[in-house]
Amino acid sequence: MISRLLLVFPGMMGELSVKDKELIRGSWESLGKNKVPHGVIMFSRLFELDPALLSLFHYSTNCDSKQDCLSSPEFLDHVTKVMLVIDAAVNHLDDLHSLEDFLLNLGRKHQAVGVSTQSFTVVGESLLYMLQCSLGQAYTAPLRQAWLNMYSIVVGVMSRGWAKNGDDKAD
Repeated sequence: MISRLLLVFPGMMGELSVKDKELIRGSWESLGKNKVPHGVIMFSRLFELDPALLSLFHYSTNCDSKQDCLSSPEFLDHVTKVMLVIDAAVNHLDDLHSLEDFLLNLGRKHQAVGVSTQSFTVVGESLLYMLQCSLGQAYTAPLRQAWLNMYSIVVGVMSRGWAKNGDDKAD
């Protein structure tokens, strides 16, 4: 389960091992070139795991069903943005600290639109599912752990932004 692995302490960004970075970069090399189809796999799984998340997406095409959402141009734009965040994290593995302000703000934005921090766990499970489906036999336990390590860092920072936004609203 992912929630037990999100062990990033408030105010800190973890570091990835050289091996983690190598595994992540190698696996993302092919996936990152074709982001949207992989993102659709990830979001399809997300909506299977938590159908209530569909209600967070309000576009000109209503996302009343998973298929409505996945065929909406606005939603596909969102998928692209999510995949670009993953791409940015992969491209900044040697300096994830440089993404801290961006990720804090992303956490605040997600809090503002009603995303719960528990949803971050479901997104992580969906990301791992997409990696497993897309990489097949290349998806190994060490690769899974490397992605979990990176995702834990990213979500740890986003969660701090999410919490800070909630604190600001309470003031």
